[in-house]
Amino acid sequence: MASLELKIPPPVIALLTASAMWAVARWGALPGPLAAMAPDGRLKVAALVAFVGLCFDVAGIVAFWRAKTTVNPMKPENSVALVSSGVYRITRNPMYVGMGFILLAWAVYLGSTWGLLGPLVFVAYITRFQIKPEERALAARFCAAFASYQSRVRRWL
Repeated sequence: MASLELKIPPPVIALLTASAMWAVARWGALPGPLAAMAPDGRLKVAALVAFVGLCFDVAGIVAFWRAKTTVNPMKPENSVALVSSGVYRITRNPMYVGMGFILLAWAVYLGSTWGLLGPLVFVAYITRFQIKPEERALAARFCAAFASYQSRVRRWL
């Protein structure tokens, strides 16, 4: 399974997950609280949740740009700075948190109870094949500073 580590860009994983969620919503609708919501209510909730996700994504990217470090998740060993300010005081992975919120918004929009599994699958995959390898690379590069950061800030929320 290690062959999957840092191989597929996280936005691609999010898009694949969103596509699977759409297919599940179309082929296997399951009555539930999301399906019971009025379509305009689902749209409003989905828009709000997606906005929160987008804010996390943008805040994470801006913090990396300000620190002049790589935003390429496939090469964490190229990091030149340990970013721990701004949104990185709330979560160590704001861009992945943002993608998770956007996938949650997509599930709400689709009205799919089964679609709610999508964000969970995304979180599990990203944790195993993206975040844990990133953390190993950052621990090797930033040693005690990264260990201290890990002890202060949660991986997700």
